[in-house]
Amino acid sequence: MKKTNDFRQLDYTPGSFLTIGSPVVTEIAAQYPFTWLLLDMEHGGFTESNLIDHLRVLTQTGILSIVRIPAADPALISRVLDAGADGIMLPHVVSAEQVEACKKMMYYLPEGKRGFSSSVRQFAYGTNAPQDIAEIDKPLLFAQIEDVEGVLEANKIASVDGVDVLFVGPADLKLALKYHASELNYEEALRKVAHAAIASNKKGGLLVRDKAAIGQMRQLGYSCIAIDSDMAILRAGYEAIKHFAGIFSLILICWGMV
Repeated sequence: MKKTNDFRQLDYTPGSFLTIGSPVVTEIAAQYPFTWLLLDMEHGGFTESNLIDHLRVLTQTGILSIVRIPAADPALISRVLDAGADGIMLPHVVSAEQVEACKKMMYYLPEGKRGFSSSVRQFAYGTNAPQDIAEIDKPLLFAQIEDVEGVLEANKIASVDGVDVLFVGPADLKLALKYHASELNYEEALRKVAHAAIASNKKGGLLVRDKAAIGQMRQLGYSCIAIDSDMAILRAGYEAIKHFAGIFSLILICWGMV
């Protein structure tokens, strides 16, 4: 079985967000038992020119590479998948039509309109080209739900064949709920998205900052959980150092050494 199909059949698929854009950070993250890692081209330091270095790391480990693109640009989607990414995360999905259009950009004929080349990195530069494009494993599609409209349309979005994950973006969704005239609160929105994913036999996904909340989110129905981000983990480490340094300085002052 090909690895993106493995993902589709797993009950729990932990991942993490990579935003810094350093291959060293990607190599470190790849030492841990994640099913997937997100390479962020929307808000992070990943670009088309540096993406392949990160994909090489993940190809060697077997961890799936999901690239969050800024928008559904057919040229960018084609180049990201040609480079060997296993899937796409599309931000701000608010309708089934939006993911249908993105899916067509990701798929070859007859289901889509993506151009085919056997000499791209996806096929080992022509050394592992498929005999039949129908045999090619379909890339994963993470539909990011971070607007009120996306929550309200979650059932329709989840029902689209080819959508693998309804992935909640907590920061933008909380902001949208705050400024949108809606009776929904964040917890209700989470339940609605999870129920929509389960009803269509898709995965519910979520970025979780507080590790203690993972169990609760799994009980709610979220099985594709991003456990924090490289930037936040690095920042937390430096905050701990700052806290320790402050205590150490206070001890030295008390001892009269400074």
